[in-house]
Amino acid sequence: MEAIFIEGTPKTPTVNFNSEAGIFEIKGRSIPENSIEFYKPLVDWLDKYASSPLDKTEVNIQLEYFNTSSSKCILDVFKKLEKVTQTNKEIVINWHYEEDDEDMLEAGEDYQSILRIPFKMIEIDDE
Repeated sequence: MEAIFIEGTPKTPTVNFNSEAGIFEIKGRSIPENSIEFYKPLVDWLDKYASSPLDKTEVNIQLEYFNTSSSKCILDVFKKLEKVTQTNKEIVINWHYEEDDEDMLEAGEDYQSILRIPFKMIEIDDE
């Protein structure tokens, strides 16, 4: 499967999905004009990946901010990843949040409570 790489902008996150390494990253801000349009290719790609995933998949999410419409799309991404766990493959979501960003930590905990995927909450020191 071909990797997906999307360079981040002030309104959209950097996306790097590498099926060969089993490492998927979403970093930056997610306030696109049309969240569904931005995330649909990612969700479709993950649908294909879920049909033959690697033994271990690592997902790194490091968002500094996302809007309400993005939050639904991010949930859709996680739901596709949840399918991978049904194939007895290992998946870990590393939810990175800045030290003083309670809202982002809470957002990660909210996703974790909805899904059946292990989350690791990783605090980043502000620099």
